[in-house]
Amino acid sequence: RLSLERDLRLAIERQEFHLCFQPQWEIEGRRLVGWEALLRWNSPTRGTVTPSDFIPVAEDIGLIHQLGQMVLEQACQEAVRWSERNLGEFLISVNLSARQFAIGDLATQIEAVLSATGLDPHCLELEITETVMVENPRRARDVLSELKSRGIRVAIDDFGTGYSSLSYLSTFPIDRLKIDRSFVASSLNDPNAAAIVEAVISLARALDMVAIAEGVETEEQRLFLQSQGCHQIQGYLSGAPMRACEIEAFLNSHHH
Repeated sequence: RLSLERDLRLAIERQEFHLCFQPQWEIEGRRLVGWEALLRWNSPTRGTVTPSDFIPVAEDIGLIHQLGQMVLEQACQEAVRWSERNLGEFLISVNLSARQFAIGDLATQIEAVLSATGLDPHCLELEITETVMVENPRRARDVLSELKSRGIRVAIDDFGTGYSSLSYLSTFPIDRLKIDRSFVASSLNDPNAAAIVEAVISLARALDMVAIAEGVETEEQRLFLQSQGCHQIQGYLSGAPMRACEIEAFLNSHHH
């Protein structure tokens, strides 16, 4: 644990992190709607370290703010670059840690990144987990309302895996519900998982939110989600996470 902490501190100095982007599609029209920015760490000694291994450590030792700022800046810069190169106007989706959410004036920090990069606020979506809403509902509502008033969108990540209180959904300004990959993976052989997927989709529809399923890997899963009225998908079926330099070729191959 200590050596991981040490390596993590060095990794920030040595810039061993990069972003990958995973495409998000409309389930029916096959229209590309956005990209989720995903942080990757390639350590010279450890190889690739997954976010689930290093993010909790970064949160514990107070490095998450630096990492979060870096992800936000790079993701926004990339989205601006796409539009400058006429590749399209896409939503860029960035994950926020609960620790980032808890500190200081998040809305002002995000506003500063938007004005520095020149990204239209409507092109930015922040993904938070349910835990954020549950831990401090009043603060969460204030921050989210502040973000919304600036045109920034909000998604709930891994919906249904946390301690969700459905009442929050009706009082918080949320644009997208992300159906967790664990439910998607089991949906074809586990009736309970299928029922949860159906419930989340109908909930999203009723509350005028967009349901996006994560971890869609097979055409069968896509067809099931489509039959349930799911709006959007993300997963290996329609595109793996890729580095920024690969995106232009990917877009060109899908436009023609």
